[in-house]
Amino acid sequence: MNRKRIIYLTDLVLVPLFLLTSYTGIMLHIASHGSNHDIWHNWAVFHVIISLLFTVFGIMHVKHHWGWYKGLKTKGIKGKNKVVLLLSFTFILVIITGILLLCIEGANSSTGLLHYKAGLMAGVLGVLHIVKRWRFLIIKKKVS
Repeated sequence: MNRKRIIYLTDLVLVPLFLLTSYTGIMLHIASHGSNHDIWHNWAVFHVIISLLFTVFGIMHVKHHWGWYKGLKTKGIKGKNKVVLLLSFTFILVIITGILLLCIEGANSSTGLLHYKAGLMAGVLGVLHIVKRWRFLIIKKKVS
């Protein structure tokens, strides 16, 4: 499989993983307001598994586009670069707070609230990122 095909498939896999990560995160938040711990626990497990997969493919995505990040030094940050860079920093914040939730703090903490808010922001920025590139994903699908 050639490099372009691997990049395309990675990008394609990220879309449903992004949607599932966002959905399970919101459902986990909703379940935390209920009284049934088992429901919350099931959403938490599903969210962690999907999020780990999303993180792995997200890191692959960043690695594939590392040249773009290096090019920011010479081209500067303008236009759509700002949204992608903000998404990247937000993604890092979500990962860090997610790891802290698993290892140190836990649900219903200030870190949990920060993780939730950063996740919502990453969700909005992620939708913008996908919408901007949707045509590329569809056109490549027809060509491939």
